[in-house]
Formats: sequence, C-alpha cells, structure tokens
Amino acid sequence: MTTYRIGEAAELLGVSVDTVRRWADAGRLASVRDEHGHRSIAGADLAAFARSLGDEPDSGARRSSARNRLRGIVTAITRDAVMAQVDIQAGPFRVVALMSREAVDDLGLQIGSAATAVIKSTTVVVERGDDT
Repeated sequence: MTTYRIGEAAELLGVSVDTVRRWADAGRLASVRDEHGHRSIAGADLAAFARSLGDEPDSGARRSSARNRLRGIVTAITRDAVMAQVDIQAGPFRVVALMSREAVDDLGLQIGSAATAVIKSTTVVVERGDDT
C-alpha cells in the first residue's frame, strides 16, 4: 500500500504542511504515527480526502459542468488586435489561456488580477507521479 509523509501529502494537495497537520489533528484526515513519531497517510485515505475537497462547494463559484478550477493571479497578458494570451500562476502551476482581446477587456483582467482558470477538456494526459 502506498503511504505518504505529511510533506508529500501537502505537496499533492497544494497546501502547507501545517494545514495537513491541522486536518490530521482535527480528525478530518486519517494518519498514523510510526515508531519514530512521524505521521503517514495511506494513499487511499489521501485520495478520498482529496476528492472530498473537490466536492466542497466554492462559495464564489458559478454553477458549471467544468470540474477543474485553478485559482491564481494573472502574471502576464499579451494582446494583439483580435486575440490575447493570459498567463495565470495558480500555486505551482502556470496556466496559459488564449482568448479574444474583447473578453480580456470585458473581464477587466490586468497583471495582478485574481483569476480562476476553468478547464473543460475532452483530452487529459496523465503521467505517472514517480520517476520509475
């Protein structure tokens, strides 16, 4: 069975180590201590918890069939006469969106704006998480 240390779980969930510890202390996330006192989380438990986080409604989210939302900050905007490229840094992820210049203007996007990339795709490429 795959297990994760607290730091690994935090990285996978995109939160701080302290947040994962608080969730474990509060009983929201099951963890066990080894003989040295280090906590670990079973992979199946972490997966179920991660899924539950995705099921929690975002109070500011609109109703949509898209399930993939990455909240971040606009770091760059490149415009031409018709189109625009918007770069969003969402945690460790850089998301690049191509949209009409009019859409960028209507949304009032500028460098430093908070933005959410909503991703709906028919193709998803999955890579294995480890180096083996």
